[in-house]
Amino acid sequence: MDLTKTVKLQIKLSNDKDAALLKSAMEHYRLACDDVSDYVFDHDFLLNTVKLQIALNAGLREQFNLKAQMAISVLRTVTARYKAVRTQLKQKPYRYQDDAGKWQKQAKDLTWLWRPVSFHRPQLDLVRGRDWSIRKDGSFSLNTLAKRIIVWPIMAHWANYFDGTWKLGTAKVLTSGGKWYLHIGATKAVPDYEQEQTTHVVGVDRGLRFLAAAFDDTSKTMYLSGTRALNKRRRYKKLRARLQAKGTKSAKRVLKRINQRENRWMSNENHRLAKTLVDHYGPNTLFVLEDLTGVRFVTEQVAKDQRYEQVSWPFYQLEQFLIYKAAAVGSQVLKVASDYTSQRCPQCGTINKQQRDREDHQYRCACGFLANDDQSAAMNIKELGDQWLAGTAKPRYTRKHAG
Repeated sequence: MDLTKTVKLQIKLSNDKDAALLKSAMEHYRLACDDVSDYVFDHDFLLNTVKLQIALNAGLREQFNLKAQMAISVLRTVTARYKAVRTQLKQKPYRYQDDAGKWQKQAKDLTWLWRPVSFHRPQLDLVRGRDWSIRKDGSFSLNTLAKRIIVWPIMAHWANYFDGTWKLGTAKVLTSGGKWYLHIGATKAVPDYEQEQTTHVVGVDRGLRFLAAAFDDTSKTMYLSGTRALNKRRRYKKLRARLQAKGTKSAKRVLKRINQRENRWMSNENHRLAKTLVDHYGPNTLFVLEDLTGVRFVTEQVAKDQRYEQVSWPFYQLEQFLIYKAAAVGSQVLKVASDYTSQRCPQCGTINKQQRDREDHQYRCACGFLANDDQSAAMNIKELGDQWLAGTAKPRYTRKHAG
């Protein structure tokens, strides 16, 4: 299988003239993306790159002074953004009542909400071998509208990605806080995971109180607290509310400055969490997660001041980080059905949601089983992983509903 990552590399420019050349190329690229976006929107969302190239390539090169490869990269950037938006719209279901009065769920056509996608932040996509390359002295050669410039990477630990084992692709040039960065797509072939190599099975339950509760085959549970993350996100929420209520120019400047800061912080937390799990259990580990695709968290049953955290928690991001970090060390992530994992007794298989005490965070069963509710969920998730290894088509628990 192929392991894909984005290498975020800080670079150092030689002088202010090179910086001006890069800024000019990024702005022209952004304007070209906006122009193509308007064309796509006006032509029934035409997303065929070949047809767009026939219609727009010559005009892009002449109007925005783009090199040939840059013009094609503009088309790819715009079509990729529109396809992402289209996918998000298709995933939003809506409920309606049929002729019999029953509620049904169906994918809703939200294309009428579309507006031309806007590109606000200057960027520049450079194709490996055509627009950027690595020189023998370790520096990078980047293409601009006028000429090529030489930049120096601040390598740090990213030097591992330039040892020849990784295949490097398109580089995106970005600037933030007066610093320059290259985001480079990197792909590496790793052996496919085989069931026979599994030495550890770990059930991982994701949540708010604990970011993760991991139960392994030695009957030990590792808890990774979510208190720090919860407090951090609530502080950002209150800060945004105060600034928005103030509404002054200075408040809007602060809002702009802290924009995306919370997301960056949370992404770093998910990186740290995924790395902790992978480092602790090592290679040949099967990490078992609930498949939360399409799961809606019922906010009506949550206190109003906690609903923001409930609906905006990045469970999917943690899953994606764990998938590629596990693959890098020879482990794998398995997703299993989330049905009744928090309501089922791991000891006798009885399903009764009343046995879970959300106030005390405990699961008590009539059979005598007593454990933390996150731990019991992780135990059930691990059991589904064991069943997958054993080749059992259906879960082996008895679906007994108490009461």
